[in-house]
Amino acid sequence: MSHAPTSPDNAPRTTGTLAWATLAVGLMAVTPAASAGSEMMSAAHATIRAADAGRHVGVLADDSFEGREGGSRGGRAAATYIVEQLTKLGIRPAGDAGTYYQPFGGMRNILALIEGSDPTLADEVVVIGAHYDHVGYGNADNSYGPFGYVHNGADDNASGVAGLLEIVESIGHLPEKPRRSILIAFWDGEEKGLLGSYHFLRVAPGGMAGRHVVLSINLDMIGRLRGNRLEVYGSRTAHGLREMVLQANNRPSHGAGLDLSFVWDIEEDSDHYPFIAARIPTVMFHTGLHDHYHRPSDDVHLVNLPGIEPVARLALGFVAAVANDPAPIPPFRSECRNESNTTRNRLEATTPDTDGSPRGRWGIGTRNDPGEPDAPVIVRVWRDSPAHLAGMMPGDRIMAINDARISSHDDMLERLKAAGTTAFIDVERRGHVTRLELHDTAH
Repeated sequence: MSHAPTSPDNAPRTTGTLAWATLAVGLMAVTPAASAGSEMMSAAHATIRAADAGRHVGVLADDSFEGREGGSRGGRAAATYIVEQLTKLGIRPAGDAGTYYQPFGGMRNILALIEGSDPTLADEVVVIGAHYDHVGYGNADNSYGPFGYVHNGADDNASGVAGLLEIVESIGHLPEKPRRSILIAFWDGEEKGLLGSYHFLRVAPGGMAGRHVVLSINLDMIGRLRGNRLEVYGSRTAHGLREMVLQANNRPSHGAGLDLSFVWDIEEDSDHYPFIAARIPTVMFHTGLHDHYHRPSDDVHLVNLPGIEPVARLALGFVAAVANDPAPIPPFRSECRNESNTTRNRLEATTPDTDGSPRGRWGIGTRNDPGEPDAPVIVRVWRDSPAHLAGMMPGDRIMAINDARISSHDDMLERLKAAGTTAFIDVERRGHVTRLELHDTAH
């Protein structure tokens, strides 16, 4: 990662999870065919293993790679290793001249393509990438020091490369071939200014002929999972991305089960940014900065290898859902460029506990989110109200009422008004979807 994104998220934790994702697919998981598909999906997720990820991190973050600086012999050695893994997996090259490589300025992106199965959608490409370069021996422009020592970049970004290699292998175990094509991208030159991803967008490689990118996913520094917390960037670049991430996180048999912090800030600090600048919906997964960032001490023994598993599984579930969705990918949402964590804090500003007579039957106050109109934010919960007694908290987002997914703030208000004396409300809290049972004892 080139710079230093941070995002404090003080939203309360959930106390339980619900297999809410099945609501979005009409509870089809109960059918034998869907059950078999779910088992195969679970099998695909099970191929992502910490031990295998650790092997990749151990190789790429070895001193012999000399910090993998873009264009250096260590960087070229890292590229050779990655290509060897792709060749073993039999993934089709998507670089120039029938190779995996897309050369530029003495550096090389590594590109591979999983062809889509739908004749109509195969020309639409979902990119999932991770940069494989680091800062070499470090200098005043790219390191916090000390300089002159190998910066192995175990977290930044051998962890992302390892996670992506695990995902590539798992895609081959999915229950069906994706409808859209999936481009696997290992970016070079990220630490020199996102050079590889910018070059890819400016000069299409030979393997992309006749295709266009509809969505991008970026894995950068996923090796320091702490407190089960994952930062998610870019969810507001298109309507519905947050919901698809939530579904991948909450699936009953193979959900990642992570605490998600949705970051609204957009910075030119990793390979998600060039896609946003090109008006392409983009999501990035990141486990957060630490004291070893861009220092020689970012080494293998500090990587949380078991933590790479759920992050990679979340990314696999997300890319598979996007690639298989028959509906059009939502267009880029320009308003995201004017939003930040400050905007989010204003929207979600809450009163944690309110006395007095509640407004409405259920004792909640809500606020519409223009970027996620189908997930209104709860900003007030009255003491001893049905919502308070059920465990609802300010900051929760309402997703469904009585098994019906809501479509807007007005739709939510109508459903709450029409509900009987008991309402089952599905709320999202820190990436987990929980079902709460509310009882209107006054009526």
